[in-house]
Amino acid sequence: MSQTELKPSSRNPSEHQFTTIKQIAKGRATSDGAGVALTRIIGQGSVPRIDPFIMLDEFGSDEPQDYIAGFPAHPHRGFQTVTYMLQGKMGHQDSMGNQGLIEDGGLQWMNAGKGIIHSEMPMQTDGMLRGFQLWVNLPATDKMSPPGYQDIPSAQIPESEFDGGKVRVLAGEFNGVRGIVNTRAINPQFLDLHFTQSTSLKVDTNNHHNGFIFVYEGEVSVCDKTLVKGELGILSCEDVLLVNAQSNTRLIFVSGEPINEPVAQYGPFVMNTQAEVEQAMRDYRDGLLTQ
Repeated sequence: MSQTELKPSSRNPSEHQFTTIKQIAKGRATSDGAGVALTRIIGQGSVPRIDPFIMLDEFGSDEPQDYIAGFPAHPHRGFQTVTYMLQGKMGHQDSMGNQGLIEDGGLQWMNAGKGIIHSEMPMQTDGMLRGFQLWVNLPATDKMSPPGYQDIPSAQIPESEFDGGKVRVLAGEFNGVRGIVNTRAINPQFLDLHFTQSTSLKVDTNNHHNGFIFVYEGEVSVCDKTLVKGELGILSCEDVLLVNAQSNTRLIFVSGEPINEPVAQYGPFVMNTQAEVEQAMRDYRDGLLTQ
């Protein structure tokens, strides 16, 4: 087994504390939108939230009836949505007049802010459609910020290769490679780790963050815990995450600064108080959500 190390840092290696897994969980099969079959990983009974992360869904099927109805027009306020497409094509359009296409390996990071209405619809009638959607909370100071988003095609996502695989840097930084997501609300880090052979990898982690890993192919070990395909590992973040992976393993690593504020949520509205949620509902009903 080979080992890939990050370039030397100013920290004394003897002072490094290793990030560990404090909870392992599996998602729950459900459906959303107009009947899209998916697995809810965060935002369900065993893992209601991981501050600042509100929800994580994995969708994946080669059966058109599982995804073809898509996610017709629906509102959001108070948080950000992240769509990472592993395979397939998803079209989107919104109340700001924007439209685009997320394809294999592409990323959309959308700030709903004070309000947006958008749709996400499959642009294929057969074949595999697979990916993730992550909901990221916003602090109270940013909940009514102007909406907007970044559409990042796969070719523009920077990668860092190591002996035995590669890391796709969606947000944050790995080994001197920085992602092009420009949101700073929670200082996010989002990495997609691909292992082509059995090896180990060290990833610098922020001990002020909350975070998780989710294995979507293969098997990994972190300290004394092993995760297999379909399992979520909630992290106790320290300085370094040491991942021991089997060949053909893939996983996402996500972390961010906790907001530590009250959360009031009703479906696509994520605010700090129930009164703010009720105002969002009235604004949507009265056509004022996006104004």
